[in-house]
Amino acid sequence: MDRRGFRLRRMQTAEPIFGVLIRDWRQRRRMSQLDLACEAEISTRHLSFLETGRSTPSRDMVLRLAERLEAPLRARNRLLLAAGFAPTFPERPLADPALDKARIALNTLLTAHEPFPALAVDRGWNLLAANRAVAPLTNGASPALLKAPCNVLRLTLHPDGMAPRIENLGQWRSYLMNRLSRQVDDTADSELVKLLEELSAYPSPKPGRADLASDDQIAIPLRLRTQAGLLSLWSTTMVFDAAQDVTLSEIVLETFLPADKSSSEMLVALMSG
Repeated sequence: MDRRGFRLRRMQTAEPIFGVLIRDWRQRRRMSQLDLACEAEISTRHLSFLETGRSTPSRDMVLRLAERLEAPLRARNRLLLAAGFAPTFPERPLADPALDKARIALNTLLTAHEPFPALAVDRGWNLLAANRAVAPLTNGASPALLKAPCNVLRLTLHPDGMAPRIENLGQWRSYLMNRLSRQVDDTADSELVKLLEELSAYPSPKPGRADLASDDQIAIPLRLRTQAGLLSLWSTTMVFDAAQDVTLSEIVLETFLPADKSSSEMLVALMSG
């Protein structure tokens, strides 16, 4: 099928239509029609016509609006489809040979971070890879939660997972839930909406002393009880900037650093044990 035939078929079957999607993204970004029109260097009249379906966007216009709205690559492909165009950004599995260099870089970063924990997750927080320092932290969690695909948020907050050993569970749960909520707002991902609903239904712990921020606290630590003692860890994240593959653009590298000297020593002991 040629491009024109593909476009006609998509225009006949695409749902929801492009105008509905672009208006939803504009409102999600809290932009008025004037704001977006100025950013995209088009008239508000033209944008209004695009949103109501009175005008049909070109492929370049779809990509221009999506870029100004900072829509994720997955959403940009959906906008293209809704407008009757073939997706621009490929979505390959991480094992695809085309992603070999990225996969090698990811594994190098994970290994280099040892003896401190580091892991990589996809857009749904499913575990893609982890270094050897992660396994000792999950001791005691239900084997069912560790089976692939292992969802890191579910593993962390489920009553049969790591939650009973998190000293500041109320504080850490609030941090993770707020982060997931922001991700839902940013991406409009239906899978993340379901995950947020699931996690919200887990028992909410009563605030304890460990949940209180101290005057000298500069970041929220994960305080986790382990066989080596109480670990205090700071979390940082990394992404593949300027990725042009959907899968690669959605990978997040979660790394943990010791918040004090004793935690650093315990991580070394856990790795050697």
